[in-house]
Amino acid sequence: MYKPKDSSKSPRFTGPRTFMRLEQIRTTQDVDFVVLGVPFDTAASNRTGQRYGPQHIRDFSVLLRPYNPDLDINIFDYCSGVDYGDIDIIPGNVQQTYNNIEAVLEPILNKEIIPVLMGGDHSISLGHLRAFAKKYGKIALVHFDSHGDTWDHYFGEKYMHGTPFRRAVEEGLVDVEHSIQVGMRGPLYGPEDIEDARDLGYEVIPMKEVREIGYANVMERIHARVGDRPVFVTYDIDFLDPAFAPGTGTPEVGGPTSHEGLEYVRGLKGLDIKGFDLVEVLPAYDSGQITAVVASSIIFEMISLIALKKKALLVGNLEKVQQT
Repeated sequence: MYKPKDSSKSPRFTGPRTFMRLEQIRTTQDVDFVVLGVPFDTAASNRTGQRYGPQHIRDFSVLLRPYNPDLDINIFDYCSGVDYGDIDIIPGNVQQTYNNIEAVLEPILNKEIIPVLMGGDHSISLGHLRAFAKKYGKIALVHFDSHGDTWDHYFGEKYMHGTPFRRAVEEGLVDVEHSIQVGMRGPLYGPEDIEDARDLGYEVIPMKEVREIGYANVMERIHARVGDRPVFVTYDIDFLDPAFAPGTGTPEVGGPTSHEGLEYVRGLKGLDIKGFDLVEVLPAYDSGQITAVVASSIIFEMISLIALKKKALLVGNLEKVQQT
């Protein structure tokens, strides 16, 4: 069983910076989840520096503790996990980076281990989806973002951080009939920037509609859309309002608070989640580590969902034993 160091016995400022002070070891033995960094940012269209996102998130995450009071779960009573380190990306070469992502994820997914990935710019999600599609076939997608990332190209380039979810449909990686995007907002080039995603088959709930219908209805629509399909969750930190997450490349005002951002993850409880990523954390613009605080907490909530699922399986198996 792998779990974090106890910070009541070992000061947080000691030792290497790993996520939540987990052991840094590349193993697929006796683990339920692994945390990985994907420090690639040369498919960003404006600000860069997301390559430093994983280490920035890790640096603050040492303050996290194992018990989640909102979900009433002590993660490591039910789960074992490690910090798997970073995937060796190739700066400026997105296709070879995708190949490296697939190679690292393949043995993890083959063992039914849930990867929790930290970016990096949002282009990396296409590499993640390629790996997941090899294991699960077309996978449902839940996408929290202020942008749809379904543009056809940037500067004539097909593989940028604004294009991965169009490429994912074209490559047959995503089960669009069970996929949904939430939070889109801000100035656009035209209405097609939203409608293109719908034309590809995604359900889209722009931020204006999120505010109109409320959190409970949004979560109901997410669950109805995904159903019992295996699902990958991708979370762009710019989903949040920049007042709560200033450290990102393409901020858009009018987004959720940090509290709301956590609630959207907690509300995914019960879905058959096979993996997560959180992307676009850019430390150079992160005053006072505000973004690192919320990013590490979002990942903590994601891992808490893994523990809840494991607990439900253990309780279910115990009940079966007691009935025989």
